[in-house]
Amino acid sequence: MARYTGPVCRLCRVEQKKLMLKGARCKSDKCPMNKKRAAPGKDPKARPGKRSDYGVQLREKQKLKRIYGMQEKQFSLFFERALRMSGVAGENLFILLERRLDNVVYRLRFAASRSQARQLVLHGHVCVNGKKITIPSYLVNPENEISIADGGRNMVIIKDALKEYGKSGVMPWLKLDPDAMKGKFLVSPRRSDITDLSDIKEQMIIELYSK
Repeated sequence: MARYTGPVCRLCRVEQKKLMLKGARCKSDKCPMNKKRAAPGKDPKARPGKRSDYGVQLREKQKLKRIYGMQEKQFSLFFERALRMSGVAGENLFILLERRLDNVVYRLRFAASRSQARQLVLHGHVCVNGKKITIPSYLVNPENEISIADGGRNMVIIKDALKEYGKSGVMPWLKLDPDAMKGKFLVSPRRSDITDLSDIKEQMIIELYSK
């Protein structure tokens, strides 16, 4: 399975936005974005002053793709599936992305980042309705129960990640029992519910793929 193996903080600098790819580090003073470092590449003075419409649309797509830790082919497949669903394509895309098992594990505070959540799933530490699932892109359905398998209940990274629940809870479409290390995906969220990604302009992504 292809995955990005380069420096993830560089991706945040490219997008000039915190993509929350490294968990606690992103919230600490060590985050390069707190130092307002310039985007990597050419000297800023040597770059063109204004992006084309295509460039702006591409950056929106890249931001969303990188936030959820997906490769281009997989992201485009999700977009195509969103188009086939009834309703608004942009909202459908967000619903599908939020239903990914690695994302749900992250949202339930079992992991400090989506990449860490992906590793937990791949290594068999996550169950859906009591059955181990090792596919990060598995789509969770409403009323599904997500829990940590017996072999992972003593893992320090999971216990440390769960401390965030006491600070900020979980999203309204989720329910968590931190002591039992299990939660429930109550309902598919609406686009307006995903407040931490409210600055993403999904209409630009639709326009990009429509070219």
